[in-house]
Amino acid sequence: MTNAAKSGIKPVAQNKKARHDYFIEDTYEAGIELFGTEVKSIRGGRLNLKDSYAAVDNGELFVNNMHVSPYEKGNIFNKDPLRRRKLLMHKREITRLLGLTMRDGYSLIPLSVYLKGRHVKVELALAKGKKLYDKRHDIAEKQAGREMDRMMKERGRG
Repeated sequence: MTNAAKSGIKPVAQNKKARHDYFIEDTYEAGIELFGTEVKSIRGGRLNLKDSYAAVDNGELFVNNMHVSPYEKGNIFNKDPLRRRKLLMHKREITRLLGLTMRDGYSLIPLSVYLKGRHVKVELALAKGKKLYDKRHDIAEKQAGREMDRMMKERGRG
């Protein structure tokens, strides 16, 4: 059994592009306020974090542009797929995040959504945007690593 399975954590969705577009400074865990049909849809894995972000508004933390597909059997109980959803954190954590995001170039980006026991949790990252040359540098490093692995594999066979 893996560590995630032992602790009751089941990943539902990940924002893979976030690690490519941002330098991740720190991560935080937050609960999320959802309706029943949204929870059922998330449990089914029908969630997209692309282009989503979090922001502090009037002392409360919200996630924007997180797409939760409507539940098939939800009919009139389904909510707007792109609605703003409130994130649940302690007041002092929210004020700390507000102070950190006021600094130059920092954003709150959802990295993943997962089930922890019976609760839906969001992993938030305090992130700073990468410039184009930073992205190119990361790609070049990744390619160099692949080249090294390939050379080592060929040497092992030879």
